[in-house]
Amino acid sequence: MPDHASAVAVIGGGIAGLTLALALRREGVECTVFERSPRPAEVGAGLQLAPNATRLLHRLGVAEALRAIAVLPRALRIRGWDDDRPLATTALGAACLRGYNAPYYTVHRAQLHRVLREALGAGPLRTGHRLTALTENPDGVHLAFASGARHRADVVIGADGVHSVVRARLAGDAPVFSGSSVYRGLVPADRLPWAAGDPEIRVWPGPGRHLVCYPVSAGREVSFTATVPAGAAGEESWTAEGDSAELTAAYRGWNPTVTRLIAAADTVRRWPLHDRESLPGWVTPRVALLGDAAHPMLPFLAQGANQAIEDAVTLAVCLGRTAEADAPTALRRYQELRLPRTRLIQRGAREATRFLHHRGSPGPGRLHRTGAAADPHGLAGLRAMEWLYGHDAEAVAAGAIGEPSTAQAAS
Repeated sequence: MPDHASAVAVIGGGIAGLTLALALRREGVECTVFERSPRPAEVGAGLQLAPNATRLLHRLGVAEALRAIAVLPRALRIRGWDDDRPLATTALGAACLRGYNAPYYTVHRAQLHRVLREALGAGPLRTGHRLTALTENPDGVHLAFASGARHRADVVIGADGVHSVVRARLAGDAPVFSGSSVYRGLVPADRLPWAAGDPEIRVWPGPGRHLVCYPVSAGREVSFTATVPAGAAGEESWTAEGDSAELTAAYRGWNPTVTRLIAAADTVRRWPLHDRESLPGWVTPRVALLGDAAHPMLPFLAQGANQAIEDAVTLAVCLGRTAEADAPTALRRYQELRLPRTRLIQRGAREATRFLHHRGSPGPGRLHRTGAAADPHGLAGLRAMEWLYGHDAEAVAAGAIGEPSTAQAAS
C-alpha cells in the first residue's frame, strides 16, 4: 500500500492523543491520530481534572461540553478509615474557581474521551491501526501498521500509554509494579444516601491501602478506587473483572460508609498499578513521547491525565510556534519545559503512598489536630496547591518561545 503523509502522526487515541490533536489544530498544524482499538472503549471509571488541566481544555473549546458531564466537588475531605470522621479538608468548588480561575472537576473517563472525540471530529482519527514498525530518517518518520497501512510524517508523537510501542524504540526499560492493585467501580448515586448532599471527594487512608470516591456523570454515579496490596502483578487489563468478595475482604473492619459503598457496586474491575523510572529524555529529532508513554505515574496525586493535557498543549505550542522545518528544536524545547515538572509529580505520586497507606506518615489523631482543626474550611490546603493548580502550561510554553500567550481566551 502507498504511504500517506501528514505533518504530525500521533500514536494513541486516548485522552492524551486527542487533546494533542485538538491543540495542534488550534495551532494550525496538520495531524493524524492512530488508535489501535477498532472502536472507542466505554470502560473506565472516574477521573479528577484539576485547574491546571481544565483551563487548557476550556481554551480548546470544550468548556460547555465538559460542564455537561462533570461534577464540581465542593471539597476534598480526608476521613478516618475506621470511624469516618473528617481529618483534613482542601476547599474546591467556588473557592478553587476564585483562586485559580478554573474549575476542579470530577468526570467519567469514557465521557471525557467522548467529549474530546466529538470536538475533534472523525477526520483526523484512524481506528484499528496497531503500530508495528517505526523508522526515523533525517527527513521524516515512516510508520507501518499491522493492517498493512503505511504512513509518513514529519514528526511522530507516542501517546500510547504505559506500554508504549513508541517508547520501546527510545528506551529499553519496562513498567515497574507498585506492589498494589486497584479496584474501580461505579455505583448509581441513588443507592448511596450520603452522596445526595454537597458533592465532595472523599479519601480514606488506611493501613496498607486506601479508598477514594467522588460523583461523576453529572452526579448520577459515584466512582470509587480502592487499592489492595498485591504480591504479584497478575493480569493487566482495563476490562478485566475483579473479585468483589476479595475486595470486600480487603476492607473488612473499615467504617460502614466504605463497606456499604463497596457492597453497592454490581461489578468491579481490577488491574495492577505500574509506573516507570524517569527517563533522562523523551525525544529524538523527530519522535517524542507524551503523557503516560513519557512519564507513567501512580494515580495517588490524581495527576496522570492532567499532566498529559499539560504535555499536549505545551507540545502543540512548541510545534506550532517554532520555525517550520525545525522539528528538532521544537521537540527539545518541549522536553526542557516538561521533564522537570513531570519528574517531580511522578516522584510525588510514589511518595504519596506513605501517607495514604500509613507508612511512616502522621496517624489519624495527628491529622485531626493539624488538619481539620487548624484549617477547618480547607483554604490553606487549597493555597498549598498553587504549585500544581496554578501552573499555566500554555503561558509557560509561549513565554519560552518569546511569543504572547493566547491565555486571554476563555478559561
